[in-house]
Amino acid sequence: MGPIVLTQLATGLSVLAGAVLVKSVMDQKPMAGPFQRCPTCNGTGRVTCLCSRWSDGDVGCRTCAGSGRMACSSCGGSGTGRPLPVRITAQPTNRPS
Repeated sequence: MGPIVLTQLATGLSVLAGAVLVKSVMDQKPMAGPFQRCPTCNGTGRVTCLCSRWSDGDVGCRTCAGSGRMACSSCGGSGTGRPLPVRITAQPTNRPS
C-alpha cells in the first residue's frame, strides 16, 4: 500500500472515530438544553406525513415535498418539548368595607 492509501485510510478512520465520539456525547447530553425531547417525534422534528399514511402506495404532497415526512406539529419541528409562554393577569377584587 502506498502512502496515499495509508493517508486516506487514516483520515477515514479518524472521521469515523470522531462521529462515534460525537454520537456518544449527544446521547448523554443532547444540545436541546434544558428542554426534553419531543415525545411525538422522539426529538427528530419530523413525523410521517398524512399523504403517506392514507395513500395507496404513492408518497408526496406539498407539505412533505415528496419525502413522506413533515414537521412535527407538537414541537414545531424543533425536536424539543418547549414550554408554551403564558401571560397571567390578575385584577384586584373589589371588597366591600
